Amino acid sequence: MMLRVAFRSCVRCVVFVASLSALAVPLSALAQKQGGILRVAHRDSPGTMSIHEEGTISVVMPMMGVFNNLVVFDPKQRQNSLDGITPDLATKWSWSEDGKTLTFALREGVKWHDGKPFTAADVKCTFELLAGTAKDNFKVNFRKGWYANVESVSTSGDHEAVFHLKAPQPALLGLLASGFTPVYPCHVPPAEMRRAPVGTGPFKFAEYKANQSIKVVRNPNYWKPGRPYLDGIEYTIIANRSTAMLSFVSGKFDMTFPFEVTVPLVGDIKAQMPTAICDMSPMNVAANLLMNPVPPFDNLEIRRAVAMTIDRKAFVEIMTQGQGDAGSAMQPGPEGRWGLPTEVLRELPGYDPDVAKSREKARAIMAAHGYGPTKMIKLKLSTRNLPTYRDASVILISQLKEIYIDAELQVVETALWVPKLIRRDYAFGLSQVGNGVDDPDQTYPENYACGSRTYMDYCNKEVDSLIARQSAERDPDKRKKIAWEIDRKLTDEAVRPMLYYMRGGTCWRPEVKNLSIMVNSIYNGWRMEDVWLDK
Repeated sequence: MMLRVAFRSCVRCVVFVASLSALAVPLSALAQKQGGILRVAHRDSPGTMSIHEEGTISVVMPMMGVFNNLVVFDPKQRQNSLDGITPDLATKWSWSEDGKTLTFALREGVKWHDGKPFTAADVKCTFELLAGTAKDNFKVNFRKGWYANVESVSTSGDHEAVFHLKAPQPALLGLLASGFTPVYPCHVPPAEMRRAPVGTGPFKFAEYKANQSIKVVRNPNYWKPGRPYLDGIEYTIIANRSTAMLSFVSGKFDMTFPFEVTVPLVGDIKAQMPTAICDMSPMNVAANLLMNPVPPFDNLEIRRAVAMTIDRKAFVEIMTQGQGDAGSAMQPGPEGRWGLPTEVLRELPGYDPDVAKSREKARAIMAAHGYGPTKMIKLKLSTRNLPTYRDASVILISQLKEIYIDAELQVVETALWVPKLIRRDYAFGLSQVGNGVDDPDQTYPENYACGSRTYMDYCNKEVDSLIARQSAERDPDKRKKIAWEIDRKLTDEAVRPMLYYMRGGTCWRPEVKNLSIMVNSIYNGWRMEDVWLDK
């Protein structure tokens, strides 16, 4: 017997917007216009165009509109949740009574950009690629851990795909709705998808010139009549953030790269261009410290001492002028739906508001292990060559000196950054963890489970057991309590200590309409099929 299962979660969405004037106009009052090229400043040059083989918004943002998912988060709801999942390539779905089978009825008449028909076989092929069981697999499989609970995907004709799960997983729909989970075509090999991806989405891939530009054009045969409104989108790669901001103000671009505008820069832009619309939102992205567990950081006490020296208030004040947040493994509320309560956080290493007291305890730990002013740990602090990474690294280096760690900054280009972490070719690394879905089923298996992308080979079987328990739990309140227990354990063991949760600005010209920025994932909402230009 099959039954529909509706999920309800408590949503408290607080939106931080620098300018609300243009957003307050009812969409029904606007007459959408067809045509025009949206010009966007892009922050860096990605390694490939394949969403499934990349872990950065630098690819998801320009490529999400090339594809469709089975389901997608409602782009009109700024806080992603299981309540806000809408049909995409799937028209409807149903769960089996035991919660281990999820069946999708697929949309008919959809074609890939090369004219071939979309069928259930494409869904099956996509998830075989993600599982690593396909004949021609991904070079890098970032989301394999997301779908470890998917035993197989079967088809019934061309228009039904069935997910068979090892255990119940109510939140699977949230993973499928992420911008990180497009459906790929069976007939195009992964190597070609890296170079010139083929999708079913509102925009067709046109070209990518490394360090220059990415271009997509309108798909005239899109299965949604009348969409997209734009003729295309052009992303011009400008690595220097100041140059990109000046170019936006001068009129070269219609939109800045999402979340790249700092709080001070928002003020500068508004001063020079009062009509600009600037949104300052939480990102569900946190700067975090990676410690390669080799001596001396294979010692839990040393890692805790490092966590205890972090002054998170300083990071928030310097990096976001007080608008960021302190949090642990899950994004803090109210935008995040799973973050630990403040009173619980304060009991964990590094979250005591009395930083001086925490550092005194940390120095005592370091001294007990033979370190002090005359015997400091000297190492390189590796980070990605982007402004938010570099700036946070400078702050961290000064804080590490408080516990006898003398760090030298080492910047690494974007294309080399993740491979370096995968090889564990670092001593300390300041990275950013960005969650594609604000849900424990994404964050914990991807970043903390045994064999996951912890970049420090962390493995705790007790944590793995808790991850499995929360995933199968259908009661939202019970599930949240288990998720909090996991978060406490990870924070207590100083696994990827979170320095601060970021807020980032996005600015656009008033002619850009229907643009909505998400508050609990930077990776969702970039289909761009409803965006139009009032020119």
